[in-house]
Amino acid sequence: MDSSSGTHGSSIQASLGGRYATALFDLAVEARTVNEVEQSLSRVRDAIDQSADFRALTSSPLVARGEAAKAMLATADELGVDQTTKNFLGVLAENRRLGQLPAIIRAYRQLAARHRGETTAEVTSAHPLSEDQVAELKQQLRTRVGREVSVDLSVDPDLLGGLVVRIGSQMIDSSIRTRLNALASAMKG
Repeated sequence: MDSSSGTHGSSIQASLGGRYATALFDLAVEARTVNEVEQSLSRVRDAIDQSADFRALTSSPLVARGEAAKAMLATADELGVDQTTKNFLGVLAENRRLGQLPAIIRAYRQLAARHRGETTAEVTSAHPLSEDQVAELKQQLRTRVGREVSVDLSVDPDLLGGLVVRIGSQMIDSSIRTRLNALASAMKG
C-alpha cells in the first residue's frame, strides 16, 4: 500500500476485509478503474446473493485452494468482471479469504463513495425497494447529510416492515420489528 492509503480511514483498515478492500482500492486508483471495479464487485455480490453454489464456493472451507481459484476465475469470466477484480478474486481464493468477500465489497463501496465525495448509506428493508423509493430515500438522505449519498441495499424479511439506515456510526431504525420490541419492553414495565 502506498502512503495515500492513510486517507482511507482507520475504521475501514482495521478489519481484515477492510485491508483487502483498501489494497484493491489502491490498485484501482492507480489503474484509474475505481468505478469498473465497483461495478464488478456489485456483480459478484449479486451472484453471492442469488446463487447457493457461488455462496458455498465463497464460504466453504472444504473447497480446495486450487479448485476455489479455478472456479472463481471461471465465475469472474462468466460475470464479466474487469481484470483487476478478476486477479483480486484469484488472490482471495489462493489465500483462502473468499469468506471475506461481503465485508470487502462493503468496505470498497465506502472507499469508492468517499473518493467521489459521496457518503454511503447501508439500507436494509423488509422488502425490495422500487426505483422510485430508492430515489426518494437518496433525496431525503442527501438533504439530511448535505452531500450526495450512494445506497447499499439489502433485504431482511425479519424486519417485518420499515427500514434500517446506517451512515457511518449513525443508525436510523424505523423497522416494525424494533417498534414491536420496544412495545413489548414497555408492556413488561
